[in-house]
Amino acid sequence: MRHFLDFEKPVAELEGKLEELRRTNDAGGLDLGEEIGKLRDKAEKLLAATYAKLTPWQKAQVARHPERPKCLDYVRGLIEGWTPLAGDRAFAEDAAVISGLGWFRGRAVAVLGTEKGHDTETRVKHNFGMARPEGYRKARRIMQMAGRFGLPILSFVDTSGAFPGIEAEARGQAEAIARSIEAGLEAPVPFVATIIGEGGSGGAIALAAADRVLMLEHAIYSVISPEGCASILWRDAALAPQAAEALKLTAEDLKRLKLIDEVVAEPLGGAHRDRAAMVQAVGDSVAGALGALEALDGATLKARRREKFLEMGRVAGG
Repeated sequence: MRHFLDFEKPVAELEGKLEELRRTNDAGGLDLGEEIGKLRDKAEKLLAATYAKLTPWQKAQVARHPERPKCLDYVRGLIEGWTPLAGDRAFAEDAAVISGLGWFRGRAVAVLGTEKGHDTETRVKHNFGMARPEGYRKARRIMQMAGRFGLPILSFVDTSGAFPGIEAEARGQAEAIARSIEAGLEAPVPFVATIIGEGGSGGAIALAAADRVLMLEHAIYSVISPEGCASILWRDAALAPQAAEALKLTAEDLKRLKLIDEVVAEPLGGAHRDRAAMVQAVGDSVAGALGALEALDGATLKARRREKFLEMGRVAGG
């Protein structure tokens, strides 16, 4: 059964009626084809109108939709010969960060991502996509290995942020994130990052200091969650919708501010309504971005990447 968000209730009601008509029609005795067609058109128009005017807070809800494709969905749909790699060679394995090698449309690549999980069991296993220091140290290890072997890096980011527990701080969370960002900036190979859901704070940019940063149409990318921002500024998490507006966290805002490079269109009603189509659309965008980078040597890639992120600071500071 499809999960509907609060603002989708009118659409849910129409689709519920449509399903009832279909069941009645399939049972026989009545020809309801014309009524079904009219109601289907009405539901699609309402869905299109609803998604054409989403607020930033509503986009945050879509980005967190439980049925939205996750990192491993993209890995399974786009990477052939997938060989996962585990461990940071220092402390432990972190299941929140996915890493491995495989083939992407004929190219050997290194892959990184943050995995939230689809159900209670997998969400707990992957710590809801919130990585600990060992996760970022693993990411750094994979990026450095990719540089040594000349493998392009692909990352798929979906995290509310790094794990905030005291044990993570005790093991050097901030340093691990900084080193992961450094490894991304220093990688002498093409690096394409895609924000597929939430891009939260340093926990996201640790896997997204890339040559090209793609972002799904209804994803969000911000220094802090709307709830966290509202709690800090106004001491009231209920003001998250206002915070979402102020944070400029939507793909459209970030493209305009030149903080991302490309917005990947989602199926009507969000990525969760057609996960297979979304995975292929991301694959097409990643392939295009990667193709434009493959002719550049390592020194040029590093210099351009460095300038790209310095320019962001100049725009923000100016």
